[in-house]
Amino acid sequence: MTEQLLLQAEEFNNRTLSHMSTSDRVKASREAKQLILSINEIYKKTKDSKLMDVMKSITEKKRKIEKRLKGTPLV
Repeated sequence: MTEQLLLQAEEFNNRTLSHMSTSDRVKASREAKQLILSINEIYKKTKDSKLMDVMKSITEKKRKIEKRLKGTPLV
């Protein structure tokens, strides 16, 4: 199960962010959240630093997606 999650995480990190529609961004953000939560459950038991690094990279990409979804604030 861990290997499958790591493969999904790697595939998610390798995806390109360009030319995504708004609905694609919403789906990607939700998928990232699901991956992070699943990996976190395993991390709580094993305390493997590799899992933490994977979660950090997914979170970074998720933040970029969500920043684009919210748009730039009008000042």
